[in-house]
Amino acid sequence: MPDSLPMQNNLVKNSKWKRWLKLLLRSKTGTVGLLIVLTIVFVAIFAPWLAPYEHSVIDPLNTHKPPFWMEGGDMANVLGTDNLGRDILSRIIYGSQVSLLVGISSVVLAGVIGVLVGLFAGYFGGFLDAFFMRLADSFLAIPNILLALVMLGVFGPGLMTLILVLGVTNWVQYARIIRGEVLSIKERDFVRAAKTIGVKNRNIIFSHLYPNVISSFIVVATLSVASTIILESSLSFLGLGIQPPQVSWGTILSDGRDYLATSWWLATFPGLAITIAVLGIIFLGDWLRDVMDPRSVK
Repeated sequence: MPDSLPMQNNLVKNSKWKRWLKLLLRSKTGTVGLLIVLTIVFVAIFAPWLAPYEHSVIDPLNTHKPPFWMEGGDMANVLGTDNLGRDILSRIIYGSQVSLLVGISSVVLAGVIGVLVGLFAGYFGGFLDAFFMRLADSFLAIPNILLALVMLGVFGPGLMTLILVLGVTNWVQYARIIRGEVLSIKERDFVRAAKTIGVKNRNIIFSHLYPNVISSFIVVATLSVASTIILESSLSFLGLGIQPPQVSWGTILSDGRDYLATSWWLATFPGLAITIAVLGIIFLGDWLRDVMDPRSVK
């Protein structure tokens, strides 16, 4: 009998993977989204080997070169160069590293804070719940970008500061979602039974409640990466995000905004990179929502 347990667990895992694959093949948007996300992650990881030049290499004799298909362009700079002669393609490739790092890291930080707050506030209720929900209401009263602008203005721009600011200002949505699910789950029989037999609150929270709410967090966090990338690009565009010599898609947009009439490619291609990345993440998040939904077709 004990030997059959590992086999049963393997069968359950295989059935889950088959269900995931079935839903992926059924969803065209999910397949496209996954391919886009995997491509961007691949580009970000192998940027030093994929980029034809260093993102900060300046060539004063090669400024404002158009893309290769336009008159004056060539394959040496496929997407052209900027006002300092830096290769646009190389900067976009290197920019994917910072944009993904900020997007994922800040969402993880916000998610950790929000999940912990939601779990404890929802489970214990009372004063703890009231305190955190009123704190969440105060955060919701101020737009995220405005709060981020104020905090970055106080603490100064930079990569780590930006990640911390975006993480601290975006925990509310996770806390409210997790709290709502915990309020429902803690009334179920298996939680009541655990309390009856004397299981510690800590074990109930992390062994019984947490596994039942993590799927909702994964879906919301995936979609939040897209909005965080947009927010980072907006703050970098305004000069309060990533600072030179580091490069992100937002800083490339900021560098090209003064040359839209003469050198449209300076802002167009990083803008396309942001658009494609955000759409891919949204498509993937929509597919994950179907996968994590227990009511979806098996």
